[in-house]
Amino acid sequence: MKLYYIGIIKNEERPAQELCAEKDLSSYSRFTRENYGEFMSMFAKTVAERTRPGQRQDVEERSYTFHAYGRSEGVAGIIISDQDYPALAAHQLLSKVLDEFLAKNPRSSFTSPNPQLNFPELKEYITKYQDPAQADSIMKIQKELDETKIVLHKTIESVLERGEKIDSLVQKSDGLSAQSKMFYTQAKKQNSCCIVM
Repeated sequence: MKLYYIGIIKNEERPAQELCAEKDLSSYSRFTRENYGEFMSMFAKTVAERTRPGQRQDVEERSYTFHAYGRSEGVAGIIISDQDYPALAAHQLLSKVLDEFLAKNPRSSFTSPNPQLNFPELKEYITKYQDPAQADSIMKIQKELDETKIVLHKTIESVLERGEKIDSLVQKSDGLSAQSKMFYTQAKKQNSCCIVM
C-alpha cells in the first residue's frame, strides 16, 4: 500500500490549477521520476476538473487509484495511491487535508490568476499516512483486534496441547500403575514358592 501524490487543486474553472501538492516518487528510478511526477499532476488536474462540489470518487488507471473529493469552495483534493490502499482511509485523509487547507487559506487567497500557496503539512501527511491505519481509526482498531485474536488463538492452542500432554501422562501413569500391580503379584508368587528353612 503506497501513497504517491496528495494535492489540492483549484477546479472551479478550466484548466484546473494545482495550488499545492506533495509527491513520493522514491519507488521510481531517478531518470523517470520527473515524468511520473508530471503524469500525476496532469492526471490529477483532469480528475479534479471532472469532480463536482460535494462529490467523492475513485478513478482507476492502470495500477493507480485516484481518490478525489470536490468541495464547494472551488477546490478538490486528490490522492493518488496504488490499488491496495483502502478508499475509506484515502477519503478520510482527503477530508482532513482539505479542512486544514481551507482553515489556513480562505477562498480569497486562491482566487487570483496564479496563486502560490504553501501547505507544508502535505509532506508530513504523505509520509505519515503511507500506513492507512494512521488515517482510519476503525482500521487501526480492527488491526489491534486481529492481533489480539491471534494471541488468543495461540494461547488456546497451547492450553489444548498442555491438556493433551496431561492426558497422555495420566494414561502412562495408569499403565505404570497396572504394570506395578502385576509386578507385585508376580513377585509375591515367586517369593511364596521359596521357603527358607
